[in-house]
Amino acid sequence: MESDVRWYSRRFPTIFVSGSGALLTDIAGRSYIDFFSGAGALNYGHNPPALKKALIDYIERDGIAHSLDMRTSARQEFISAFTNKILRPRNMRFRCVFTGPTGTDAIETALKLARKVTGRSNVAAFTNAYHGTSLGSLAGTASLDKRRSAGISLENVDRYPYDGYLGAEQNTIPLIAKLLSDPGSGFVPPAAFIVETVQSEGGLSVAKQAWLHDLADLARKVGSLLIIDDIQAGCGRTGKFFSFESQGIEPDIICLSKSISGFGLPMSLVLIRPEIDIWEPGEISGTFRGNNHAFVTATAATDYWTDRDFLDRVERNIEIIDDWLENVAESLPQAMFTKKGVGLIRGLHTGVSDLPKTICDYAFQAGLLVETSGAASCAIKLLPPLCMDSAQLSDGLMILSEVVRRSLS
Repeated sequence: MESDVRWYSRRFPTIFVSGSGALLTDIAGRSYIDFFSGAGALNYGHNPPALKKALIDYIERDGIAHSLDMRTSARQEFISAFTNKILRPRNMRFRCVFTGPTGTDAIETALKLARKVTGRSNVAAFTNAYHGTSLGSLAGTASLDKRRSAGISLENVDRYPYDGYLGAEQNTIPLIAKLLSDPGSGFVPPAAFIVETVQSEGGLSVAKQAWLHDLADLARKVGSLLIIDDIQAGCGRTGKFFSFESQGIEPDIICLSKSISGFGLPMSLVLIRPEIDIWEPGEISGTFRGNNHAFVTATAATDYWTDRDFLDRVERNIEIIDDWLENVAESLPQAMFTKKGVGLIRGLHTGVSDLPKTICDYAFQAGLLVETSGAASCAIKLLPPLCMDSAQLSDGLMILSEVVRRSLS
């Protein structure tokens, strides 16, 4: 009775019944190591015990479930925990905007605010970007296949080359600056530049620090806002809570979703500088801006970022994946692998046609969930839970090594 539009049930053709940590179990009792993590919505794994307990306790005491944007204890506790454990330790001053529950809702809200603040209509997005599938965010998305689904023209977005698009050593910011300063180019300064520091769906390209600095400087120079789309790369996926933390840039707007609830519950959060908070009351709305169950688990998830054991495990797992990627790329030259990504959003790009899909199909048969990335599915993408047991991570990588060799035979 389901539409043919479904996708992941085709990629992983079984019926899952339970999940714990980095393991999923299907209806036949077979276990799978999960290197997919709900497309980045399960950074802490399936049913993390501390978050599950907090949620059960809240439900059992008849805590408010739905509240739009009315004040609730769950909402207030999340704002307090997020401010004190995430923002203040990083010397960040932002106000919280709770949007509809999906990542594309967060992007739409960010774009509306940028246009309202600047009075400009066009937004600058980048090659291979992915920002969502509602009309505003889809306009910023680069994939032709996804854009065709709109059925109408997607306007008010100018597309510029991302870092490395014209070659690894080519800084594209001077070109963008030239286009914006030349009255004959046809380009005008945008309301905002919207950018992913790691293009998770776009092939796992990572923007260099110097490029991001130049982009931030250009945005300030031309009076544009800088929006960081941290929906998949944020909430710890790069090893830091925010993907741009070690880059030394200060965005005007940050979009979070996916793992912000910590439990796979729908929730989105837009962080805005206080100076640009010019919304009129009720100017953006949405029935599900008050997912209190998500607030409860999101509050519990902030504790991870003050837990030294958790942070040390994340660092160990990053080292394990680094070593594995290096070994596979060097030992299998026929695959033409190039290491991609950063932290625990990693992968291997290949010049061998259809190899990533073959690897992912074989991996599923071997008990491992892993997905492809890139406009032409040219990369294998690894998104293991941040804090999974290191031995279990190594087991999953061992399976993947065997599958890669099988796919090349």
